[in-house]
Amino acid sequence: MARLCLKRSIILGIVGLLFLAFGIVLIFVFPKVMKEQVEKNVRIDPSSGFAFEMWRDLPVPFFMSIYIFEVVNHKEVLLGEKPRLQQRGPYVYREQKQKNNLTFHDNGTVSFLENRVFHFSPEKSNGLEDDFVVVPNILVLGSAIMFQDMTGAMKWILSGAFTAFSQEPFMNRTVREILWGYEDPFLDFINTFLPGTLPFKGKFGLFADFNNSNTGLFTVNTGVDDISRVQMVDSWNGVKEVSFWNSEQANMINGTAGQMWPPFRKPSEPLEFYSPDACRSMKLVYENKADFRGVPTFRYVAPRYLFANGSDYPPNEGFCPCTASGVMNASSCRFNAPLFLSFPHFLNADPGFLKAVDGLQPSEELHSLFLDLHPLTGIPMNCSIKMQLNLFTKAVSGITQTGDIKPVILPLLWFAESGFIDGPVFDTYYNTLILMPTVLGYLQYVLIAVGIFLILTAFITPFVKQEKCFLFWSSNKKVDESQDKAQKEKLNSSNGTVLMEAKL
Repeated sequence: MARLCLKRSIILGIVGLLFLAFGIVLIFVFPKVMKEQVEKNVRIDPSSGFAFEMWRDLPVPFFMSIYIFEVVNHKEVLLGEKPRLQQRGPYVYREQKQKNNLTFHDNGTVSFLENRVFHFSPEKSNGLEDDFVVVPNILVLGSAIMFQDMTGAMKWILSGAFTAFSQEPFMNRTVREILWGYEDPFLDFINTFLPGTLPFKGKFGLFADFNNSNTGLFTVNTGVDDISRVQMVDSWNGVKEVSFWNSEQANMINGTAGQMWPPFRKPSEPLEFYSPDACRSMKLVYENKADFRGVPTFRYVAPRYLFANGSDYPPNEGFCPCTASGVMNASSCRFNAPLFLSFPHFLNADPGFLKAVDGLQPSEELHSLFLDLHPLTGIPMNCSIKMQLNLFTKAVSGITQTGDIKPVILPLLWFAESGFIDGPVFDTYYNTLILMPTVLGYLQYVLIAVGIFLILTAFITPFVKQEKCFLFWSSNKKVDESQDKAQKEKLNSSNGTVLMEAKL
């Protein structure tokens, strides 16, 4: 009996030691295996799996929601009154992005063109593309600013051309025409007799250059040689820095192309990316920890100083000439057209911009941009990037069409590019990089706990068994003694009876 108990205890101890050892090994090996798994999945390599396919052809829904500001008192604005705006929309478009012309280089980089196509989604929109909206005519009001320093004769020619081609300072056109362009004989006239004067050719529309186009030739690091450099831009259209701005810092091309970032992010590390549409690098900063459908994320937002002027934030001096903080002069990268960028409804901008117009109501909840990033992989889970396009307008002497318009930065529209990982892509991502590591993470501690329990059980069992055995045999002895005593008493009683019967 004792030998059997000892044998079982030894087996329990060995099994416990194996569980304990395996759990301890997992603690040291698991982080290394996880790191290798992440690096394998996020590097730009055709053999890296689903992450490469997701990077090349984003298979999840991505939408651009556009809100247009209608000038409801455009006639009064020409007389010097404050513009009164009414927000129309959203007009929502499904955005498809696909990288083409992939070329891998020997220095660990890859070049590509990212094509983008927009399809109107009426079921998600509040309105139709055939809606008519009264908006500023950039061909008139923008050209007037661009010609304001020209000679009187040149301004007279321009004003006469406006009249000849029936160009008004405000126009009533469909959403489709405003966004994606329309044919205008005035453009052909200017480009024929004054070539290079205006930046517009063919169709004119605020997003005419966006649809069925690409964002330029990006060359980025693949991360094969150095995972900390994956997705980082090496050059754009063959240059290491742009020439739109007035300082070396402002012209730098920093960060990624804005879709993914290197893995293993820390809260202290901002997200930098180069935006061809804004002609500059931008930076998002960490706000707090978040969660997207069970995936732990870091939430990044735009810093308040992103569009600050050089006085309020000296590093932005290179983007000047500046106005008050809150808007960025984008004219230098838009052929000197008086266009400005800001957050929607002048959120976080100088109060003067908001007071110059009626109809705006800035809201942190509605108008601030955010990006939720999975810090382990550097892949965004959910984002909404929001920006507003504005036009500087004022009366220009010699150009009668501008009337008595007061100087004002007039909002044209704002848009939100939004998307999140969903469907089979999310399931694959979650199972591979979230669920499996979580299970393995818990398993290592379960193995250690079970191992310790089995070892303790193996150590205690022999003592417990011996005691039980001792009690068991001791109990049997007492039973036998009591049985013998009873038997003797019975026999004695029987003998007495027999003797009595014999005497009788």
